[in-house]
Amino acid sequence: MRFVFADALDLVDPGFDFLADRNARDRTRHSGDQYPHEFLEKAPYDGILVSRAIVGDAFRTGKYSESQMMRFRREGARRFLRYPEERYPGSIVMGDCGAFSYAAMAEPPYKPEDTLTFYGDGGFTHGCSPDHIIFDLDEGAGRNRDTVPEATRRRFDLTLQNASEFLAGARRLGRDFTPMGVVQGWSAPSMAQAAADLARMGYGTLAVGGTVPLKIEQIRRVLAAIRDAVPMSTGVRLHVLGFGKIEHLADLERFGVASFDTTSPLVRAFKDARKNYWARDDAGNLTFYTALRIPQAIENNHLKRKALKGSVNQEAIQRLEATALAGVRRFAAGDASVEEALDGVIAYWDTLNWNEEISPARQAEALQRQRQIYARTLEDRPWERCGCRVCREGGVEALIFRSSNRNKRRGMHNLHVFHRHLSEFRAEIVA
Repeated sequence: MRFVFADALDLVDPGFDFLADRNARDRTRHSGDQYPHEFLEKAPYDGILVSRAIVGDAFRTGKYSESQMMRFRREGARRFLRYPEERYPGSIVMGDCGAFSYAAMAEPPYKPEDTLTFYGDGGFTHGCSPDHIIFDLDEGAGRNRDTVPEATRRRFDLTLQNASEFLAGARRLGRDFTPMGVVQGWSAPSMAQAAADLARMGYGTLAVGGTVPLKIEQIRRVLAAIRDAVPMSTGVRLHVLGFGKIEHLADLERFGVASFDTTSPLVRAFKDARKNYWARDDAGNLTFYTALRIPQAIENNHLKRKALKGSVNQEAIQRLEATALAGVRRFAAGDASVEEALDGVIAYWDTLNWNEEISPARQAEALQRQRQIYARTLEDRPWERCGCRVCREGGVEALIFRSSNRNKRRGMHNLHVFHRHLSEFRAEIVA
């Protein structure tokens, strides 16, 4: 089972100064920054996925700048991502259309022919057919085709039609390119039907779409139905698009899933309320810590709004910020107790989150809960048990929720931990 990282220009400045909170003076964006596979000693994934929606084109704006988009098209994916096969043997570069980005449109903005051109120009090893996402998976036995909205049927049919045209045109990209037929549906039975139709077309690899908002129980039902329609004995491989339930790897293995893509380990570093820093316990299970939220006083929009309303004093806020940072650093160096460090962090957190509409008693309860959560992070000192570059160079700075360079470094650490976890899981399966 291979892990493919869905990239969205997730880079860090290797010369970032933690104490001064600024990039290196000679930093150049992108060319001087580093991807996870460059920053860490070993690539923390088995491949990279790039969506057309992220790259953008002349008609739709993506996350890439215009010059980056043109260079990506000119140089190809591997060179742009600095991910050469000779350095990362066996790695894959996968493409998809980014169906979530145009979910509200009546039809996908991308056609099979221009999608194949995108994959060909980029030198992709794998590419998904243009699909149109279907939401609201039916929880019951599965509504039949006649009872679902016409727009849903249209999306289902269009996805299969695109897949048929895509497979016919994919031959021109040669044997080194693997076309992937995308499965969409409104229920487990309809997705199983789509999978069977794609297999009959001649697809050897199917990409199961629409799983991002689903619960793990729903994903299990979908995969079980697909495998009933297209058994493992047929040799058809499955890829799960956007599989964020990565604590449930055994479910993927159970249904013979060959690969999956996700950004979960990286984005949870700064988007999850609690699971920001990943580690493994003595039994080899994933465990999680909450990063210490010490935002930049001057640049934090929430604090700016409070200052404009006159509810906080900016100079006082900066003093609280400095005290919180100093306390955590002194604790990490062994020069302060955990209680001293927590006092500074919680005082700043209290000012940041104070809400006049909430009673003092409830505010006090929230402060105590947050203090307990942060106490576990500091008392366990997880950064000292990890040998990855993020923790070696940053130490406790990796546990401070603050700027993009810090947060994405912590995300890269999470990728390192997860890939190691997956590698051991794969070894157990082989054994």
